Amino acid sequence: MTLLPLLTRSALIVVTLFGLALHADARGIVEIKKDGKLIVATEGQFAPFNYFQGAKLTGFEVEVAEALVAKMGLKIEWKTLSFDALLTGLRQDRWDLVIASHGVTDERAKAVTFTDPHYCSGGVIIAKDAAIKTAKDLAGKLISVQTGTTYQDSVKKVAAVKEIKNFPQDSDARAALVSGRVDAWVTDRFVALKALNANPGAGLKMGDFLFVERIAAAVAKGNSGLAIEVNQALAAIQADGSYAAISKKWFNEDIRCH
Repeated sequence: MTLLPLLTRSALIVVTLFGLALHADARGIVEIKKDGKLIVATEGQFAPFNYFQGAKLTGFEVEVAEALVAKMGLKIEWKTLSFDALLTGLRQDRWDLVIASHGVTDERAKAVTFTDPHYCSGGVIIAKDAAIKTAKDLAGKLISVQTGTTYQDSVKKVAAVKEIKNFPQDSDARAALVSGRVDAWVTDRFVALKALNANPGAGLKMGDFLFVERIAAAVAKGNSGLAIEVNQALAAIQADGSYAAISKKWFNEDIRCH
């Protein structure tokens, strides 16, 4: 065997070991409790769930996370960064938990372990006519949606809808309902709540969910010990009234999944 192959093989071993050294396993619950703090990442740009008021990180999810971490007997260390980097950083074990309004999907669940959902959202039916509340009420009706959204996809699945009118912006779809050009508008529940509160004179009424999306925090894939502890803490703050108080502060209602 020549010297060059030996050197090459040795170099590969060094690179491999270096790569392994760079990758630290996700911290388990025992290590986290020993450290006394949970490192939590969020976006910080998604009001009212997680955002900055000046230099202060706040929002519904921020308060929920702080309450459940306190219930775990730990302190919290926040990290904020772009949404698309959150789950990537979690897979690299740069933090312990991500809470940033991630909808639970099969694709995401392949890469991370989701905790129990801390709220539910989804597409809701908005109309001026109080009789238009459910999916079956959309039969024979004109429905406005934003182009290329899950709301559009969901309305397509409803039987006997007369016509779906697509708009480039969700605000245009809302305006179509306000002006009477359509019978109903389908959009995100919290977008709808904001619109109803901002325009009480428009006569818009919220109906049922057309579909529901479960929103959950995430831990590293397979970090079941931490997920169990987080789930227990979430259940505890929901049982003792802490969650309801936080939810009503931000939304004037309890937004947990039922």
